[in-house]
Amino acid sequence: MELKTPVAFLIFRRPDLTERVFQRIRAVRPKQLFVIADGPRTEEEGIKCAQARAVIEQIDWDCQVCTNYSDTNLGCKKRVSTGISWVFSQVEEAIILEDDCLPVPTFFSFCEALLEHYRQDERIFMISGNNFQRGIQRTPYSYYFSKYTHIWGWATWRRAWQYWSDDPQRWTQFKHHQLLQSLHPNSDEYQYWLKIFDDIFYRHHPDTWDYLWTFACWAQGGLTILPRVNMVTNIGFRADATHTKIETSSNAYIPMFDISEMKHPPFCVAQTQADTYTLNFCFHVDRNTKGGGRNFMSVTWLKKRLKNWLKSKNFIKS
Repeated sequence: MELKTPVAFLIFRRPDLTERVFQRIRAVRPKQLFVIADGPRTEEEGIKCAQARAVIEQIDWDCQVCTNYSDTNLGCKKRVSTGISWVFSQVEEAIILEDDCLPVPTFFSFCEALLEHYRQDERIFMISGNNFQRGIQRTPYSYYFSKYTHIWGWATWRRAWQYWSDDPQRWTQFKHHQLLQSLHPNSDEYQYWLKIFDDIFYRHHPDTWDYLWTFACWAQGGLTILPRVNMVTNIGFRADATHTKIETSSNAYIPMFDISEMKHPPFCVAQTQADTYTLNFCFHVDRNTKGGGRNFMSVTWLKKRLKNWLKSKNFIKS
């Protein structure tokens, strides 16, 4: 396969993970590869950053490579957001992977097909490779729609990314008009996201870009496409991670599956049952709600997750 869609690859200081994800990118031979790297905070990190960047030198196919490497450490929020903005200053659409997001082979063709299919549909803001439904099948089609913006392997257009902003005034106005309540009539969910956005806009904590992207999508009524099965797993849950440090997290090493045939759903409406499950068991807002949870995981799902974890530890080969 030769991928026509540009790929943006965000790396930092984990050369082993960078290598694994790079090999998945290498297999689809994208025509354009944008590599975004943050700078080190210490001399030791400088060595690891250099090793991660050296992985990109393995490119051995016809590819336009564009690099945006920072000499200083910008942090997660500024480095990722400025990097993605840099990509969309040059191209109209892109598939975006971070160094700990390992996709299945068909993730790329899945994104490419849907980027084309929904290119002019401004209801759709992004395509994700993530599914956190723990093996529960929500649709007979290849994907469904969600209000949640899962970003462990995703794709979007310039037309959508233009709304990303860290301007606190936008959040103040949004909150003043009680629009968050309209999106989240459940009081627990509303309070959860109220605190998240107050922290990110007013207190600049945590240092991350993705909550601001969630707000940008919600502020424009944008929907996310999620695959009916999980297509990307996060292999970066370990001590040297910035945010995902707990290796035993239920969101780590989630089993992956390919989607080879595209079957489009007839309606463009968020799947509220799936979103409620995500709220309860991904964001852990209410663990007592009926209809899911760890006790409902299938044996097959657990076996797949164990296999992925063993791969992450190099006990078995990928």
